[in-house]
Amino acid sequence: MQPGGSFKIRGAEHALAQLKRHQPDVTTVVTASAGNHGVAMSIAAAALGYTLRVHVPHTSPDAKKRALVANGATLIEADDYDAAEVGARADAAASGAPYISPYNHPDVIAGAGTVALEMLEDEPGLDAIVVPLGGGGLLAGVALVAVGHSRPVRVIGAEAEASPVFTAALSEGTITPVTVSPTLADGLAGNLEPGSSTFALVRDHVDAVALVAEDSIHTAMRSLVYRERLVAEGAGAAAVAALLQGGLGLEGARVGVLLTGRNVDETVLRRILA
Repeated sequence: MQPGGSFKIRGAEHALAQLKRHQPDVTTVVTASAGNHGVAMSIAAAALGYTLRVHVPHTSPDAKKRALVANGATLIEADDYDAAEVGARADAAASGAPYISPYNHPDVIAGAGTVALEMLEDEPGLDAIVVPLGGGGLLAGVALVAVGHSRPVRVIGAEAEASPVFTAALSEGTITPVTVSPTLADGLAGNLEPGSSTFALVRDHVDAVALVAEDSIHTAMRSLVYRERLVAEGAGAAAVAALLQGGLGLEGARVGVLLTGRNVDETVLRRILA
């Protein structure tokens, strides 16, 4: 229900507002995105007067690509998300424009964490929060808020089986490249950039990471429409999918669940509902 159809507007607006405050001479910024961060950045950039280049995988949903172009951003497509991120960092290094990571940026993490601040203001008695997990910016922000809450709150990440980045990294004790397969949760797919701060934040402050199967994501998207009349993309429904799978030890708990995005292509939604 946020501008741009995902939580990403929080981190994008905060990051660009801080950039405007501390580096007022900057006029152009660069980012990489699976889609939603790019859309959010395009909204924030237009509002704050920045020129924006967004590197995305060519497989990003058309709904996301159309939205960021409509908002005035320049779209640069790559073979996959990892290539888009490498291209964006190279673009920033060559041009001198700041690179705003969709997850590995302190202001993006802080902006994303405001979701948990609001949830715990509304429901201070929550026992746990379940969070979709891609690059870890949102999960890290939620975990930092939970650490400062007046009572213990478990924080659980929901990661797509097709892109088990944090599962592998936590097992190995370091960021470890994984093979990323096609997934309904396209917004969660892709490896971490080297040295990402989100790894240590998740390792130190998150209680568990659950792997979510494609069938569970499918069921979660479908059930959200029919039971709640809510449209969620695959990444946005990952936390619901984790709960449907069970095994999180949350029976009898008061659980907050993040639905993080609605930007699913019509053809995909039709297939899910058929």
